[in-house]
Amino acid sequence: MENQSLTKQIGEKLKKLRLENKLSLDQLSARCSVSKPMLAQIERGASNPTVNTLWKIANGLGVSFTAFIDAEQPVIKKVNRSEIEPLIEESGKMKVVPLFPMEPGKSFETFYIELEPGCDYHSNPHPDGVEEYLFIEEGSMTLEVDTQSYIISSGESLRFTANYPHYYRNPYSESCKAMMIIHYPSSIR
Repeated sequence: MENQSLTKQIGEKLKKLRLENKLSLDQLSARCSVSKPMLAQIERGASNPTVNTLWKIANGLGVSFTAFIDAEQPVIKKVNRSEIEPLIEESGKMKVVPLFPMEPGKSFETFYIELEPGCDYHSNPHPDGVEEYLFIEEGSMTLEVDTQSYIISSGESLRFTANYPHYYRNPYSESCKAMMIIHYPSSIR
């Protein structure tokens, strides 16, 4: 898979996961609230899914976000985030770089994220038991979880249960750069 584009890799993995779960495109569409034509385009590698769309599909299949981009991992792996193709949210103001996808036997995945000024990203609730850990490297963001709002800035960290709607916002004049770990319960692969 190393020479294939990320879009094609996501499409192939989506189709494999859908077939492993014995789901038609219609059935998956009903589970994840993503249209059948969009799912078909993603599977063919004809459409690059947004972060939000990929989360909906992952939740519908009961898999991790990085299940679509994982590959067999060596014992030691060094990554340079500038060499990883980022996922860009539809507004273009949020960049997600999957650093360490979830691997068999592990229950977490690690991302680098950047929120540009004016970013207002809504994340749908994740399955019960999923937790997110944020570590702010530069700048600040406002995180809203359910009805609570938190401002987190450079040097600060925050952990929350992610089975509520949550919003990542950057109302500030500088970019917010952060590391994120998503921890999954054992029921999610």
